[in-house]
Order: sequence, then C-alpha cells, then structure tokens
Amino acid sequence: MTTTTTPATAQSPTAVLRRPVALPPEWGRTPLTVVMPTYNEAENLPLMAEALMGLDMPGLRLLVVDDNSPDGTGEVAERLAERYNTGGRTRVSVLHRTAKDGLGRAYAAGMDQAVADGAAYVLQMDADGSHPVEYVPQMLGSALSTGAGFVIGSRYVSGGRLAEEWGWHRKLLSRWANAYVSAVLRTGLRDVTAGFCMWRADTVTAMRLPEVRSNGYSFQVELKYQAVRAGCTGVEIPIHFEERQIGASKMTLAVQLESAILPWRLRMAGKRR
Repeated sequence: MTTTTTPATAQSPTAVLRRPVALPPEWGRTPLTVVMPTYNEAENLPLMAEALMGLDMPGLRLLVVDDNSPDGTGEVAERLAERYNTGGRTRVSVLHRTAKDGLGRAYAAGMDQAVADGAAYVLQMDADGSHPVEYVPQMLGSALSTGAGFVIGSRYVSGGRLAEEWGWHRKLLSRWANAYVSAVLRTGLRDVTAGFCMWRADTVTAMRLPEVRSNGYSFQVELKYQAVRAGCTGVEIPIHFEERQIGASKMTLAVQLESAILPWRLRMAGKRR
C-alpha cells in the first residue's frame, strides 16, 4: 500500500509553530514514548527534556538511549529521571549501552523497548534541538485523526523549511540526497530521509527492527522503506527544521557512503523477495 501525503493546508496551524497545538484531553493521555539517542549531548539533553515535559501530554514519556557518552550524558539523564519521576509516575527513563554503536542500533533498541513497555506510539527525536518540540502534539494528533501507521515531520512538503542557518550548498545537498533516495526506492514520500518520525506500535513491530541492517543516518531510510513494504500508511506534516543548538554534527564519511549505497541494496533485496 502506498503512503499518503497530507498537504500543509490540511494541518493546523502553519508550518512554523510558536506554541504547540492543543489536543483533546483523551488524546493527550495516549501512551507516547519519545526515543532520544544521545552521545555527548550533556548540554542539550536537559533543555530537550524540559521542553518535552512541559507539553500538556500526560501520556508522554522520554526514553534516553545513551551510548556511554564520555561527557557524562548518561549521568545527566539519570538526574533528569530523578527530577521528573515523581508521584509514582515514570516520565523519564534511561537505556544505557556499553559503547557507541551507531544511531540506527540505538534507535532500534529504544523503539523495541518503548513498545515492550506499552507505548501506543513511538517518536524518534534528536537531542540536538533540530526537531522542534512544539510539533509533537501535532504529529500525535495527525496520527490519531488519520489512523496512519506513521507520521513524518517533513521538510519537503508545502510549508516545510530547512534551517535558515544552512548555506545554499548544504540545502542543495540535502534536497539532492532526498531526491536520489526517493527516485531509487519509490516510496511515494516527500521526505524519506527525515529523522523526526512518529510510529504506531504495530508499525514498529511490522518493521522487524532486529533485521534492519543500517547503522547510521540511513537507518531512517530503511525504516520507511520497510514500513511501506509492510503496507503501512503514512502522512507528512510540514515542519521548520532547526540547526542543532549546541555541539557538532556526527555525520562522517562512512555514514555518507552507507547512505549512498543503501537504497540500491534495499531495492535489490526487494526484487529478490
């Protein structure tokens, strides 16, 4: 089943939000776990946790997946759990991994854990501030109102925007990479490389995360490809993608090479099936 794209005009409010949309109380209580991989994000993590915990969404939980960060991010996450887990409620939890094993492996471990712990929806979200927190209620509202298996915070549907701080060459490279992957895999998605994605629990199960082979940013592509092949439907809502707040990008040459090769590998594997 092909995915469906929701135009900007069907979403509320506009692409660049200044405050979160208000959800009906019963929707706000939906069990939603934000999975946030971290590696050397000790400065960013408290800011992201505070913003997420400030949302009027009682069902929201944050699961930090830390890859043994040398800057003490794991310890920061534990202190945040002590701060927010009050009144018998667990709102922040931490999954400690013993080594830096790649973004894909971290997300897979966290998403599987979130579903096992009872999440109805799982949200992938970076700790660097590039994924604006104010879109989280809108993404959940879109998922619940449409019944979609996944929702993408999209830079490339009408109303979506890249960070204004990016130079023209970086924007061009991003658009070219997305167009390249889309042309090879033909998922019907506008932003197949996006990392700001919400998944329904049964979609997470259908994607068979232990079998996903990608380990870097190409993990995002493989997830969407597997979801589409499994017959899951998706919608895309426009977002304003932000520049990271603190620290440096972890995009390496090896990750870029993996991202270039992956679409063809997935396409060939699909033909063999």
